[in-house]
Amino acid sequence: MARRRVETMEENRAKLITAARRAFAEKGYAAASMDELTAEAGLTRGALYHNFGDKRGLLAAVVNQIDAEMAARAQEIAARADDDWEGLLAEGAAYIEMALDPEVQRIVLLDGPAFLGDPSQWPSQNSCLQATTQTVQRLIARGILKPVDAEAAARLLNGAALNAALWIAASDAPKEVLPKAVEAFRYLATGLLARQR
Repeated sequence: MARRRVETMEENRAKLITAARRAFAEKGYAAASMDELTAEAGLTRGALYHNFGDKRGLLAAVVNQIDAEMAARAQEIAARADDDWEGLLAEGAAYIEMALDPEVQRIVLLDGPAFLGDPSQWPSQNSCLQATTQTVQRLIARGILKPVDAEAAARLLNGAALNAALWIAASDAPKEVLPKAVEAFRYLATGLLARQR
């Protein structure tokens, strides 16, 4: 009986996140109606409050889901690179390029910071930071990067990629800004190299 209740709660959470993701992408967070998205999910406002506390909590869950997908995509791209260094560059560039995706742009990069605050404090960003720190530690241990503090370097790399993505999302000409942002990110990252490649 308790197991079924847990499954029902998980199903309700998933339905609300799916409906909210669609509504936030189409209308933006501020214009999305809680009544419309709960009706689309076939649930009540009570289910929304029970699962997320409020509309802002639902936005946080949607941002977390999309941000996790972005991280997974960027890590997949990094895994295809020839080595950890190229992977680090590819991962950062991939994250920046995702700023062109309309859903990512609106929900994660525009509405997320506006309604949830500083993205560097989001739980999903912390998992990205840990992964980048581990990569930086490996590169330092192998003598590829200068012997800097790994966490500091990872925070700066992640911050550069995030701010580049935010710049693209807020730009009137995102496709023109993208190559500039990626190029600058690569130049910044190469400053960490022990020897120029």
